[in-house]
Amino acid sequence: MNFSLLGCGRWGSFIAWYLNEQNHNVTVWGRSGDPIFEQLSKTRQNEYVKLSQKINFTSDLGVALEKSEYIVISISSQATRNLMENVQKIDCYKNKNYILCMKGIEDETGKRLSEILIEHGVPKNNIAVWVGPGHIQSFTEGIPSIMVIDSYNPELSEMLVKTLKSKLIDFYQGNDIVGTEIGAAAKNVMGIVAGVFDGLGYPTLKGGLMARGTYEIANLIEGAGGKKSSAYGLCHLGDYEATLFSKFSHNRMWGEKFAQGEKFDKLAEGVSNCSALLKIAKNANVDLPITTALYNYIHSKGTADDLISSMFANNNLKEFEC
Repeated sequence: MNFSLLGCGRWGSFIAWYLNEQNHNVTVWGRSGDPIFEQLSKTRQNEYVKLSQKINFTSDLGVALEKSEYIVISISSQATRNLMENVQKIDCYKNKNYILCMKGIEDETGKRLSEILIEHGVPKNNIAVWVGPGHIQSFTEGIPSIMVIDSYNPELSEMLVKTLKSKLIDFYQGNDIVGTEIGAAAKNVMGIVAGVFDGLGYPTLKGGLMARGTYEIANLIEGAGGKKSSAYGLCHLGDYEATLFSKFSHNRMWGEKFAQGEKFDKLAEGVSNCSALLKIAKNANVDLPITTALYNYIHSKGTADDLISSMFANNNLKEFEC
């Protein structure tokens, strides 16, 4: 099969490597002049992977779309709209299948990434998402994991699961793209909270975070029209180990550094996803105490005591509403 990958950062470069390892034809697109793309296309390696000579590189978006029927997107979630404005200018774009590999929600609008593609004319049945637990550093050492592929079109997700599965990554087929997208984005937010706890010296609070955070996101997913059970699947709870505890997690590290008064310069999608989730919650009339407490902590520089007391505020003493 022919795949074109739009994006060549940490996760994008791994996907290019993985697809090539599965004997698919791969074309990687990046913007001309982008230092990350220029380095990868010239040296065929970065700090994570070494890419085969069989992989093609192009800075021409039209060429990337024309070469493949499957378009994999792996960029910053906040850049999705800008990318699609350019994709929309290419005649053949509606005839392609798109696989979104980002875990994010658009901050300005609170829209899921698949909704942005639909707004730009991509048919719903041509959209899938690929999310779940896994770090490149582990995959390239041969450590296996399981992930999930979801879609508006069950036939597309089933085909991709069967096509992409391997000994390194086994895939489950999702059946709730709303929940899968929200859950994947929300785990980044919980990752930042976990990092804050680590930075404050309170790592044992991550147990409570896993329980209450998953419950909070389950309610949000249901309020947004998805299935509560998705929060307990691979897209969210299943990704907690790779996000709440891993030394490789950018979101956890961002939270740890922030709590210690330091900066972390690498991409941490959970920072923007925090306010995006609150937009979804407002429209769905759902309370998000953990997400709200984190947002206030980041933006108002409140104290750690304020963060924890508001995050786990318990006014009715009951763990679950029956």
